[in-house]
Amino acid sequence: MTALPYQSRSASDLAKLDVEVLYQLKRSADAAVASARADADAIDQALDHRYRQLAADARRAAGKDTGTVHLVDGDHRISVELPKRVEWDQARLAAIVERIRAAGENPGEFVEISYRVSEAKYSAWPASMRASFDSARTLKPGKPVYRLAPAQD
Repeated sequence: MTALPYQSRSASDLAKLDVEVLYQLKRSADAAVASARADADAIDQALDHRYRQLAADARRAAGKDTGTVHLVDGDHRISVELPKRVEWDQARLAAIVERIRAAGENPGEFVEISYRVSEAKYSAWPASMRASFDSARTLKPGKPVYRLAPAQD
């Protein structure tokens, strides 16, 4: 890719340009960014179309619903990250907090004031404790992230 003439100029040099020139440069840059984003989105969709099932199979084989798996396609390594997005039912959490408080415990040890539960804390609890919170928890996977690199890296 070739750098546009203004990319090598300092901000102070650009600031000296006529406002109309700056306006046109800004419009051109915004259009380039929008085009690049559209291209990146199309490529991400193509990668998702090509590798979604393979990544899901690899995750299932690894015994996980989310996280990163690595695939090999020809001489490229594809890392597919499916982030974890957990949502908690606020009304159910409030009821659970009241039961903990009524039992003489400090709900702050288990949940945050906004009725969010730290996933790390939740994962560390014994199964009996998690079971009482499970009805308030919904796990939704995030958007997959694809990274391509030569296989030898």
